[in-house]
Amino acid sequence: MIDVPNPVDGSVVGQVEHHSEFEVRAAIDRTCAAFPAWSRLLAKQRSDILRKWFDLVSADKRAFAELMCRENGKCLTEALGEIEYGLGFVEWYAEEAKRVYGDTIPTHAQGAAVIVTKEPVGPVASITPWNFPFMMITRKVATALAAGCTIIIKPAEETPLTAYKLLEYARRAGIPEGVFEMVTGDPVLIGKLITSDARIKKISFTGSTVVGKLLARQSSDTLKKMTMELGGNAPFIVFDDSDIEQAAKGLVAAKLRNSGQVCISPNRVYVQSSIHDRFVQRVKELVEEIPVDQGLQERFVVGPLINAKAVSKVTELVDDARANGANVVLGGHLHAKGGLFYAPTILTEVTDAMQIQSTEIFGPVFPVYRFETEMEVIARANDTEYGLVAYAYTRDLGRAFRLSRNIESGMVILNSGSVGTASVPFGGVKQSGYGREGSYYGIEEYVQVKYTLMAGLD
Repeated sequence: MIDVPNPVDGSVVGQVEHHSEFEVRAAIDRTCAAFPAWSRLLAKQRSDILRKWFDLVSADKRAFAELMCRENGKCLTEALGEIEYGLGFVEWYAEEAKRVYGDTIPTHAQGAAVIVTKEPVGPVASITPWNFPFMMITRKVATALAAGCTIIIKPAEETPLTAYKLLEYARRAGIPEGVFEMVTGDPVLIGKLITSDARIKKISFTGSTVVGKLLARQSSDTLKKMTMELGGNAPFIVFDDSDIEQAAKGLVAAKLRNSGQVCISPNRVYVQSSIHDRFVQRVKELVEEIPVDQGLQERFVVGPLINAKAVSKVTELVDDARANGANVVLGGHLHAKGGLFYAPTILTEVTDAMQIQSTEIFGPVFPVYRFETEMEVIARANDTEYGLVAYAYTRDLGRAFRLSRNIESGMVILNSGSVGTASVPFGGVKQSGYGREGSYYGIEEYVQVKYTLMAGLD
């Protein structure tokens, strides 16, 4: 069995099975065997089953949220928000199942018709991270099932309990064995078994760029279709014509979500020099209002980091910045609560030469950089191998369009710190991956296009 610890105090929240190679292979077999029957269901039938799953989970949101708090460490307010977010995908794709449309194309031959249809790509596999243990499962499973695919999931070792609870409710909703499978255990073994099996036609992965590249290499022999949502290094740009209050609130909300352990978390905060000091002061005031505590309570709090490795990484980045001239405005150390709690930290006088500039922080740290001009900050924002999301605050409409056009990112968020919902395409460019999740575009990742020429009609 695998113990699942609570990041708050290390206590064991629960256990899941450590599946053997034989058990993983058997789960893959079930996923592949279930595909023909599931793919032949009417779209309306798949839609109804997904809707029932949505209804069952919706009725028990509090139980899911409390379990998520215990295994992940995020606060109850965030957990409930994640559940609403994740359920949005189940609801959206329950409807989208009925809208996977094909085309007819004007024929190129007399007495013939050209028809384009979309078919489910086949059995698929997904590997999900620990930071959104509910939403990552629903986003991938609902999309795959709506398209007519069957799916096998490997959730993160740190947070498998929420995933297994979702599987339990899926069974109650009528999603049968094989259509939705789950395995836990050795990630290296499971990854190799999934990527090497030619019957698995697609992999959807959310995680680090390093692991994403490994999975892509391992999948090359079987030419799997892939969706990769990988690392980020998001710029957050504040121009001097922006609403400072709204920009500060947007930054704090985006940064402290899940204690900064989010791929779309602002990683580099660029503030125009003329408003730098005012902006930093307001961010400091807002951060100081938020308590650091365990998450099983109604108010919003900054919780612990996920494990000791995460704490060491954040500590190293902050210490390196301080040693190279950064000014610590707030925090800069482990929180007084000890354990895996790290104090929310604001750094100024940060330079592009520091380690923190090119590293995804995954912690409650605000590195603030000064900039002078629009052209300068666009160049600096693009000076990264990543391109997942970028944020900017400005009241200049022309500038807003220039930023949208010139920033190298899969998503550009203007005058807001909020990114995701089921109806928009989520994904990145460059080393942040490829493919999209959510919206109409998300289900397209799970289908293949078939062209049929029907001749002899005269």
